[in-house]
Amino acid sequence: MTIDARVEGARSPATVLNAACQCIWLDRDSLRRQLERNLGGTGDLLESRPGLVSGSVAFVDQHHAAAMEHAIVLVQRALSSQTYVRLAEQHAPAIARLGKPSPGGLLGMDFHLGDTYPQLIEINTNPGGLLVNLEIAQAVTGCCDQVAEPLPRLAAGSVSLANLPERLRESFREEWTSVRGDAPLRSIAIVDDDPAGQYLYPEFLLYQRLFERAGWRSPIVDAGGLETRGDGLFADGEPIDLVYNRVTDFYLAAQNHAALRRAYEGDLAVITPHPAAHARWADKRLLAWLRDESLLGEAGLDADERAHLLHTIPPTEIVDRNAADELWRRRKELFFKPVDGYGGKAAYRGDKLTRSTFEHILSNRYVAQAIAPTSMRSVVADGQEAELRVDIRNYCSQGEVWLRAARLYRGQTTNFRTKGGGFAPALTLPGKA
Repeated sequence: MTIDARVEGARSPATVLNAACQCIWLDRDSLRRQLERNLGGTGDLLESRPGLVSGSVAFVDQHHAAAMEHAIVLVQRALSSQTYVRLAEQHAPAIARLGKPSPGGLLGMDFHLGDTYPQLIEINTNPGGLLVNLEIAQAVTGCCDQVAEPLPRLAAGSVSLANLPERLRESFREEWTSVRGDAPLRSIAIVDDDPAGQYLYPEFLLYQRLFERAGWRSPIVDAGGLETRGDGLFADGEPIDLVYNRVTDFYLAAQNHAALRRAYEGDLAVITPHPAAHARWADKRLLAWLRDESLLGEAGLDADERAHLLHTIPPTEIVDRNAADELWRRRKELFFKPVDGYGGKAAYRGDKLTRSTFEHILSNRYVAQAIAPTSMRSVVADGQEAELRVDIRNYCSQGEVWLRAARLYRGQTTNFRTKGGGFAPALTLPGKA
């Protein structure tokens, strides 16, 4: 199967709409009412995080959506193959080589759409924002009924917005049964460092309500407050069956994650996502290995499938000090990312590099990725028009896209500090019109 992401003409429909359309927007009053219903009166949490949610939407052409979906299916197949499983294990730390099953679970695959083909720039195992984006997708409105009526369908992925919560609950239930079989699941702890201080804390509350509606006790817990006793993991004296792990210390090396590490190594609780999942799916060196045609062939991908991944994954290389002079010469074409980084932290655009920062990169584990141009979105914030970059996140499971969302921002990486920026529904246009 070959997906041609090219479009005839100078400007695609999505490009035109992203440049001009202001007749579809987020109904913040509707969103506030939804959150008050779902969170029991704490809907004002988003107001204390003004950069988290944009008031706008972003448009995606159907051919770009199809190209992203095909790439996601191929990445899922490749990384599920024994060729890539063995490769990931060879390069992973010991804690990620415990033989734990890792079908992928919920993944976030981030693309830039400023080139002929969508460019997959990152894969995440604990992608934030799914439930926040579900809420805002349900609160989008338009200037007239004819515009507003199809919006829920355009904002949805392969799963309808109404069915997404149950699919998400079922994915956690399946994660549990894959490890514990028919044993009853009674509790899921949502775990992070200082969770109430996290910018995405509103989403933790949404997950808590989602789990509680399934009958699971669901405390939100600081990772440092967990403890292991006997054959179990506990929070405030209560046993924890499953941990929804949102910490970004992916290999649980920090001292305040010692209990979580013991629980994982001793199988005292089901941890998701866990260290082996990060090594298998989100180590940024995988993007370099996914451009190796010999490895892709061993993984069972045919010539057209290999070509599609080469089109949709930007050239990515593992930083080697022996290539320092060449990397410095080409630095303006490259984006440098830590192998186990997240959220743009410690990532550097090459044309902004100083020699001291470059030395830091050479002394640590980094990849260098060809800069993938973003698409742009014109928004109006506080009466002022602004042109923002667009990053498209695909929330997916087992190769199926559940929801697609945009992140609007200004600067070199995504952030939640841009006026008019933040999460926004990604509306996929039907057909080529």
